[in-house]
Amino acid sequence: MSIRNIAIIAHVDHGKTTLVDALLKQGGAFKDYEEVGELMMDSNVQEKERGITIYAKNTSIHYRDCKINIVDTPGHADFGSEVERILRTVDSVLLVVDAQEGPMPQTKFVLKKSLELGLKPIVIINKIDKPAARPMEVVDEVFDLIVALNANEQQLDFPYLFAVAREGIAKRTIEDRSEDLTPLFDLIMEHVPEAEQNLTAPFRMQPSSLAYDNYLGRLAVGRVYEGIARPGDSVFIKTQDGEVRKAKVAKVMVADGLKRSEVSEAHAGDIVTIAGIADINVGETITTDADADLLPAIQIDPPTISMNFLVNNSPFAGKEGKLVTTRHIKARLEKEKETNVGLKVEEIPNSDTYKVSGRGELHLSVLIEGMRREGFELQVSQPEVIMKEENGVQMEPIEQAIIDVPEEFTGTVIDMLARRKGEISDMKTHEHHTRLEYKVPTRGLLGFRGDFIIETRGEGILTHSFIAYEPFKGDLQHKSHGSMISMENGVAVAFALWGLQERGRLFIVPQTKVYVGMIVGESNKADEMTVNPTKEKKLSNMRASGTDEAINLVPVQPMTLEQALEYIAEDELVEVTPVSIRLRKKLLTDNDRRRARR
Repeated sequence: MSIRNIAIIAHVDHGKTTLVDALLKQGGAFKDYEEVGELMMDSNVQEKERGITIYAKNTSIHYRDCKINIVDTPGHADFGSEVERILRTVDSVLLVVDAQEGPMPQTKFVLKKSLELGLKPIVIINKIDKPAARPMEVVDEVFDLIVALNANEQQLDFPYLFAVAREGIAKRTIEDRSEDLTPLFDLIMEHVPEAEQNLTAPFRMQPSSLAYDNYLGRLAVGRVYEGIARPGDSVFIKTQDGEVRKAKVAKVMVADGLKRSEVSEAHAGDIVTIAGIADINVGETITTDADADLLPAIQIDPPTISMNFLVNNSPFAGKEGKLVTTRHIKARLEKEKETNVGLKVEEIPNSDTYKVSGRGELHLSVLIEGMRREGFELQVSQPEVIMKEENGVQMEPIEQAIIDVPEEFTGTVIDMLARRKGEISDMKTHEHHTRLEYKVPTRGLLGFRGDFIIETRGEGILTHSFIAYEPFKGDLQHKSHGSMISMENGVAVAFALWGLQERGRLFIVPQTKVYVGMIVGESNKADEMTVNPTKEKKLSNMRASGTDEAINLVPVQPMTLEQALEYIAEDELVEVTPVSIRLRKKLLTDNDRRRARR
């Protein structure tokens, strides 16, 4: 049976995972009696809630006499380490682009990676049923993008078609009548080369990603480049450093629809999962021949953001979580490192702190959110940009930002980014909406989203992705707002909060337990202020008509983890528990802790 391997790449929310759903349904991945849901490849709880793909996953369908392995890749640049590795297992990519929005930052990011590997894209202009869709213009924009990314002539001659993934329809031209994805299946058969199947050579594969099973332990997922993989085979693990160690394959599994099926052998060209090699790592070569050549090294872009993970030492420590010690946090981070290759963890000597580095705020916040759901209590510091030095010059990460805003907010956004060392590279206005393209230091985008949403009244759209390291751009202006800090321990009351809301934006509601040093709101002024959210109204026996005022509190939207990480300053922490997300100052006196516990 012939095998074709493809990856689906796209910007966030351009319909990639919805298209995979349709391919699975029409590719016979389900029996008639099976219940079919939506966003089936997004199996992780956070993926379903956030509506994004976080982890690369592979599946397979059958069309005619061919097996098609499909890899669903993350669309967000923070999970770029997943994309970089998984592209090594495929022979072509399906590039999904929104017919209205056109190419976006993550489109450029993942496409650049695939072109560098020599892969020829098949472009799918999706969501052509949108009222503001402009499919042919978007085809031209994709062509211009591919030219800008230094593609070769073969890659520039890319095939394209139009789709409405939600309805499971694809067509070669906009005018065609179509009821299914047959045109896409045919295009795959025409343009995706068959996987090479050299079955006579010794077995050789390279893990592109890792998985974990409670019973089987660490799993290696990758493409078999040569030979046949069988359970029970004795293999050699070869590293780029020249080390060689021995292991034994316990099980060999392949994707069968959404299931993972155990097989007696897997042939060259297929994407497989191997169990039994407890210390396997991404990029190592697994082979039955001790003299076999190494497969090319997998290069992963380094982390750009770091933050400190600390044991929770607030007055409320241990009251809401069950995993609270340094030992628990260390074990969890070590386990995460086994499969999350883009993550780096360093233990800070003589402290209960770990420096955790990743590709962006979202990358790290997904890890923190996962830990709190598992019962962890911890504290995390303000995200910091990772600088590096080249030839004596300090370098910092730079991101491409694309911003869509109503025309009336254009001047405000330009002023905000100018103060954050942003350099405008393009500006287009169409039907009272403006698209701005910027190069901005990653430092400048930390904490920017919250202010951006407020200044554009929720109508602006911001997307960004890392592009390169460039010389340091200079110091940025600090936060224009100070924090309201509780000066008392106790329970917040409506009367006190009613008086405070005139002085800024509140983060808490009545009956919230507070402690000295806890941040309860944001001040309208640049300076911090200490406040008493527990102050009760004084009562007396005298009563006069009209002297009592109604207490009307402005509704408080609970702060999300990402918003909390964006808000905090250098001397502040986010306290994360399974129940609560609190903001606090780093320094609390021992007396404060003891009084709050009482």
